[in-house]
Amino acid sequence: MSQDYKYTINLPQTDFPMRGDLPRREPAWLAEWERMDLYARIQEKTAGRPLFVLHDGPPYANGTIHLGHAINKILKDVIVKSKLLAGFHAPYVPGWDCHGMPIEIQIEKQYGKGLPAAEVQARARAYATEQIAKQKADFKRLGVLGDWENPYLTMAPGNEAGEIRALAAIMRKGYVYRGLKPVNWCFDCGSALAEAEVEYEDKTDIAIDVAFAFDDPAAVARAFGLAGLPSARGAIVIWTTTPWTIPANQALNAHPDHDYALVETPHGLLILAAARVEPCLARYGLTGHVLATAPGRALAELRFRHPLYEVDPGYARTAPVYLADYVTLDTGTGIVHSAPAYGVEDFLSCKAHGMADADILNPVMGNGVYASWLPLFGGMFLWKANPLIADALERAGALLHREAYTHSYMHCWRHKTPIIYRATSQWFAGMDIAPRDGGKTLRQTALEGVEATEFFPAWGKQRLQGMIAERPDWTLSRQRQWGVPMAFFVHKETGELHPRTDELLEAVAQRVERGGIEAWQSLDPRELLGEEAEHYEKNRDTLDVWFDSGTTHWHVLRGSHAHVLRFPADLYLEGSDQHRGWFHSSLLTASMLDGRPPYRQLLTHGFTVDAQGRKMSKSLGNGIEPQDIMDRLGADILRLWVASTDYRNEMSLSEEILKRVSDSYRRIRNTARFLLGNLDGFDPATHLVAVGDGLALDRWAVQQAFDVQQAVTAAYERYDFPEVIARVQNFCTNDMGALYLDITKDRLYTMPTDSHGRRSAQSAMYRIAEALVRWLAPVLAFTAEEIWRHLPGTRGASVLFETWYEGLAATEGTPERRRWWADLLAIREAATRALEPLRKAERIGAALDAELSVHADPATLARLAPAAAELRFFFITSEVHLQPLAAPPTDAVRAELGEGEVWVAAAPSTAAKCVRCWHHRPDVGSDPRHPQLCSRCVGNVEGPGETRHWF
Repeated sequence: MSQDYKYTINLPQTDFPMRGDLPRREPAWLAEWERMDLYARIQEKTAGRPLFVLHDGPPYANGTIHLGHAINKILKDVIVKSKLLAGFHAPYVPGWDCHGMPIEIQIEKQYGKGLPAAEVQARARAYATEQIAKQKADFKRLGVLGDWENPYLTMAPGNEAGEIRALAAIMRKGYVYRGLKPVNWCFDCGSALAEAEVEYEDKTDIAIDVAFAFDDPAAVARAFGLAGLPSARGAIVIWTTTPWTIPANQALNAHPDHDYALVETPHGLLILAAARVEPCLARYGLTGHVLATAPGRALAELRFRHPLYEVDPGYARTAPVYLADYVTLDTGTGIVHSAPAYGVEDFLSCKAHGMADADILNPVMGNGVYASWLPLFGGMFLWKANPLIADALERAGALLHREAYTHSYMHCWRHKTPIIYRATSQWFAGMDIAPRDGGKTLRQTALEGVEATEFFPAWGKQRLQGMIAERPDWTLSRQRQWGVPMAFFVHKETGELHPRTDELLEAVAQRVERGGIEAWQSLDPRELLGEEAEHYEKNRDTLDVWFDSGTTHWHVLRGSHAHVLRFPADLYLEGSDQHRGWFHSSLLTASMLDGRPPYRQLLTHGFTVDAQGRKMSKSLGNGIEPQDIMDRLGADILRLWVASTDYRNEMSLSEEILKRVSDSYRRIRNTARFLLGNLDGFDPATHLVAVGDGLALDRWAVQQAFDVQQAVTAAYERYDFPEVIARVQNFCTNDMGALYLDITKDRLYTMPTDSHGRRSAQSAMYRIAEALVRWLAPVLAFTAEEIWRHLPGTRGASVLFETWYEGLAATEGTPERRRWWADLLAIREAATRALEPLRKAERIGAALDAELSVHADPATLARLAPAAAELRFFFITSEVHLQPLAAPPTDAVRAELGEGEVWVAAAPSTAAKCVRCWHHRPDVGSDPRHPQLCSRCVGNVEGPGETRHWF
């Protein structure tokens, strides 16, 4: 272009930078948000709207945040912000889970074991406070807005007191009992574990087949319908992978309906399940034949000698056969040995047959060592004792077989060490106890609560339902120091609770409310019990940490933050492991306290894996830390990845994936920059053209944005964030970048600044930018605010003060208009294919170097005819000729229309090129004052400008 014409072109102008430079700019935004107290201002701005409560599942106050934390907090932030834009008042109160084993272990590592309880609690409280500060800084760096200055902490004295009051409430209702029962026990923790704290890993043990000798051969003969036995030497055989439980054996289990065989072998008579005779004899290397069979019920109450009977008089006892439906024939011998202290089914079976708690043998101490009174093995650690027990059984002549056996086994999720079932005196919440008011059991109420809850994704319902249906009673008590006390006074002789327990719990709660759990630690019982104090002792158990977080609906939603939150919450959102954790414990506590779930909806997200689907771990070296992503690429890139990934499944992340996400971000940013650049000099207060008065293409663009907004807001409503991102990316890349923005450049650049055609395009772009920035705001927390600041017109300090944009109009949404545009786009796609051979042959450079001939059926020609004069602008060619379909050129390309027939041919233009608009026009130079310009550009430079109606 000649230098003289440059000033006549309206080139885009904007301070919105092309490069995001997010790692540098984002911290500055954070600082500004803090200076303006953005969260508080949003709460003020949205006060009075309908309330939406997303209750934060508290992360544990220990360690640096990892990618799973980032996913969780970003998803929550996206939802809260989308609810703000949807017209809700949506406070976000972050929380932390502060008590429990991991923190106590850290204190032990730093300061040693055996510290006084008061010192453990003081150091644990200080440690948790430090961890919270570190995690909070990272969460804020993610762009998560919340009441960070007033979070909820389970270790806050008011919340600790609230837990004690929640305990009192469920005790009043009759759900809590004390009893001896096998619980998941970790030797490293020195405490019972909740179901949620148990995971399964492969473990190799010694599997043994053990013979329990006949105690009464004549009774055995009668059970099998025989007059007598050919030999008094015989045994019933069990198979187990836990030799360490044999010293505590007190019974045997057989299925009442299975058939059992009396088999004569060189080793003597053996009783085995009939279906297991052949594989068992093969394993023992024995031959034998069946003398008789009998149903399992015929063996009931037969007694057999303990297999160590022959090597130590301390085992001179017998084990009765109890019938049990849980005995299977998949493996083993069809007879199960029962040590009631070390198995739930064993325990229940023995109790059902009249065994008292006092009669249950429990030689394994809390540290995994056998008590000194146990014959042969006292003082040994049980895992080390396993082979020695097998050796002792062999000396006793009771070991028929031993082998290494690898199986899936329970492990502590903290220590990754194997755990056992161990009978201890604990406090439980009974799943099948009818409350004192005569209502439904806890299990029934919780299952009804599952039915009443909406799940995202839907499969979460079945998972939680199955866990509730099958779970045992909840062990509420733990044997630790850093936790909320089960503040009971227990009679020293009878073990009974003080008759004024409910009143005393409230008295303790009041003291804890003032001084934290340390108030219980320092409490002298005489202060509350007076002279009775000498007969009672303080219960030393603490509440399961899942009770801490599981009652936040009680002591946070209706306690510490009742002024901003409410019960029930609209949504709980956590990782899929929380079906057995926070979702689970919250449902149980709310079912006991309120008879309903504490949430209306549950959303579950998956865990992170690498591009090969492998779990991220330090050992594999495939982990990616959120801090590293933010430092290199910016938090908005991490947020865009989270939103664009299907959280319902495992979430893959790698450097290649981050590169693709960065490319997507750039496309979105460039679209925003183009819109902003072309809004230079546009004042919506004076220049905004009504949608209906705009050019057809501008109306179409607004219609596309309207359609996208309908889809985007619906996707946000159902928490389908990948759909949101897909819609926005498609809109930016295809509707905008590859079509609308490309077509409108001519009108924006070459028409007079204040012309109707240019203002129409700017008005459409303004509306689209106003909508786009809102679509992006929940996900691109920083970029959306940056776009917002660069938009023209008077506006609030943050896009989050706004709601979904209402300035879009559906003027092109009728079936007829949609078909017209669909046909035009199909023809444009055919035109692109027709131009490609010319480009490859270097007969043209840009599309403006060509002209098109469109050969169409009469109906299509009639629909296109009104826009014929402006079609060249839509196709970005120098000319478009509409032709009858009769004889399209042989090199024409067919357009894929729904109805009708259209062929498009392309040819290089032979006309001169206008230096200002780059169109090839026959009238270039027609005005001697402007020999290099077409007549259209002459009118746009010197006259009132051209008139456009369509494009």
